[in-house]
Amino acid sequence: MKVLQLINSLGAGGAEKLLVDAAITHSNMGVHVDILLLRNVDSPFVSKLKNHPNINVFWLSDTGSVYNPLHILKLNKYFKKYDIVHVHLFPCLYWAGIASLFGKNYKLVYTEHNTTNRRRESKVFKILDKVIYKRFDEIVTISDSVDKNLKEHLGKSFKNLTKIYNGIDLKEINMAQPYPKKELGLTDSAISIIQVSSFTAQKNQNFLIKSLKRLPENYFLLLVGDGVLRKQSEELAQKIGVQERVHFMGVRKDVPRLLKTADLVILSSHFEGLSLSSVEGLASGKPFLASDVPGLTEVVEGAGLLFEDDNMDSLVGHIQKLMDDKIFQENVALKSQERAKKYDIITMCRQYQTLYQKE
Repeated sequence: MKVLQLINSLGAGGAEKLLVDAAITHSNMGVHVDILLLRNVDSPFVSKLKNHPNINVFWLSDTGSVYNPLHILKLNKYFKKYDIVHVHLFPCLYWAGIASLFGKNYKLVYTEHNTTNRRRESKVFKILDKVIYKRFDEIVTISDSVDKNLKEHLGKSFKNLTKIYNGIDLKEINMAQPYPKKELGLTDSAISIIQVSSFTAQKNQNFLIKSLKRLPENYFLLLVGDGVLRKQSEELAQKIGVQERVHFMGVRKDVPRLLKTADLVILSSHFEGLSLSSVEGLASGKPFLASDVPGLTEVVEGAGLLFEDDNMDSLVGHIQKLMDDKIFQENVALKSQERAKKYDIITMCRQYQTLYQKE
């Protein structure tokens, strides 16, 4: 069985990390996997794949836009060499769906990674979506909320939706060793809160930056990731006088070690699909907090702590309780680790392989 994974690029992001880790896991399990990108960019994910020469990485452009419809003309040249073409994210969804109209001797699979998107607010795109999604033999949803919302969007005529929870490499997280605090520019008395996510409106980093005004001076925020709103967040930290307490760490290759070093792990998103960052946070051995929103509630509830979205009193109250009560803190961390076991990447890959082989 030969599988081609198609995605916009391998820049920083949850879907990109999932694809790379899954490709490596599939390859280790004896499946031939290659990756096709609409645009090539340098990132830690690309570097990670260099250690796995069995996985070929191809790309259609070095500098062009992923939204260029001319990509459609190039796709079947690659698709026809594989048994399975597994597609991730928009606009790959549309380009692959349209390309399949020009001949199709492969199974076409799509993974829906988010609970919602702007296309669903448009009557025109709602019609187009139904046409495009019909081109896919199998559609995978990654969480209960993603599954529910997509079924409502597409309607009852779609019978080919399968729910497969995202997975992470639990072994990698468990084996990671924390840094001495001083290596991250922190004193021994510092309490560090970490969020790993791209800088977009969805991830709501500015809410966390503002929370430092309500927390003691020895609380620091570690923001791992990059994105279009990073500069805005840097300016906010400067404006409210907490710039010395916010560490903008960029895209990192050592996320498991950073998670192990922090005192608290958090994800303040307004919505998610099934966030790998949330599962890594649960697995870290540290207390995990998340906003009570679709895509996070179902993963975290009963294990980590949920705070009301954009509610500062709710967030600060949880943080203070955790840091004031060590027994409570340890209990939340243990429950979080236990919950993470549900999201093992080996289990996920086995389920995908079963789907690939489905008649």
